Amino acid sequence: MKRVKGLIKASHSFQRLGFLPHQRCFSAQPHYAPYGDFQDQVLVEGKAKSRAAILNRPSALNSLTNSMASRLKKLYESWEENPDIGFVLLKGSGRAFCSGVDAVALYHSLNEGKVEECKRFFETLYKFVYLQGTYLKPHVAILDGITMGCGGGISLPGMFRLVTDKTAFAHPETQLGFHPDAGASFYLSRLPGYLGECLALTGEKLNGVEMIACGLATHYCLNSRLAWIEERLGNLMNDDPTAIESSLAQYGDIVYPDRSSILHRIETIDKCFCHDTVEEIIDSLESEAAGTYDDWCKTMLRKLKEASPLSLKVTLRSIREGRFQSLDQCLAREYRMSLAGISKQVSNDFSEGVRARLVDKDFAPKWDPPRVEEVSKDMVEHYFTPVGELEPELLLPTALREPFI
Repeated sequence: MKRVKGLIKASHSFQRLGFLPHQRCFSAQPHYAPYGDFQDQVLVEGKAKSRAAILNRPSALNSLTNSMASRLKKLYESWEENPDIGFVLLKGSGRAFCSGVDAVALYHSLNEGKVEECKRFFETLYKFVYLQGTYLKPHVAILDGITMGCGGGISLPGMFRLVTDKTAFAHPETQLGFHPDAGASFYLSRLPGYLGECLALTGEKLNGVEMIACGLATHYCLNSRLAWIEERLGNLMNDDPTAIESSLAQYGDIVYPDRSSILHRIETIDKCFCHDTVEEIIDSLESEAAGTYDDWCKTMLRKLKEASPLSLKVTLRSIREGRFQSLDQCLAREYRMSLAGISKQVSNDFSEGVRARLVDKDFAPKWDPPRVEEVSKDMVEHYFTPVGELEPELLLPTALREPFI
């Protein structure tokens, strides 16, 4: 319990030091078509001093499409310029906040040769993440329900992150032959110890209480009280962050992770995931499992062995580099990595992972290469190499939004 309380204190330190700044994936569901009116996929709710964007694809767990990312970006830009709007909210309809990118839609687009369309999606998504991370007005993300992959990226860089007893957070990208993106290498790398490496490599889930304890969320409430908080926020007549904070805390709860929480294993996580290579991490987990007969270590090993070997190595390096980079630098690097992932120049693991888990659902992906030991340094390096003269880098307006850089 002392270690968990230390984690909670650490989460407050992250916010004071600016690791999770105040000011300023992928879906496991199939592609549902036709979508109907694109505007219906992101609804707008207006109050006296605020606007709310509502992700509205409940049958697809609000998985994000190109048109949704584009609409979000345009809405946020217009709301930031509108002096009558004091603050902004983002939430989802149904039982999910956002289950990540519509990976099946990307899979089909790639198979149809629409690579440029996929590139535009990543560009738009990452630019929206950066916009939110540098937003000039207070932002409240209500993470009620499933929050996976880029669902974290479009919410966690904002000022306030409200979670509930229904929240389920995870980054399962390595199971799909991809990497945690949309800013994930920024916020996961700033978690206590080596928790970020563990979550990124294994796809292990966190609940709302655990997100509070490790600093990913700022407020917690029961799902049954959410309507009261939203009503209180809707009645606010100013954009003072203190007033918003008070409204979020009004029906909030002080909570601690239960005994089965992953956070009670932080010492084991640090011991096993501190190593420089994926091979060493696996060896450490195997030694720990053999010495302690710990089923949790066996579960982590199983998840690592189910994931794409190439994705594991790429992801580990991404988290390690992200620890020393700003949000814009992480996004620019992740953009490079994502283009490499969909280009199929090194491997077809992304398409193969989506096929095996989400399309054919045989859960038997044929990874290339099939073993961690066969992933060469050159293969990993390809994901981090500048895209070259013919392929523009991700250009973010840092000079305009962060003139101090």
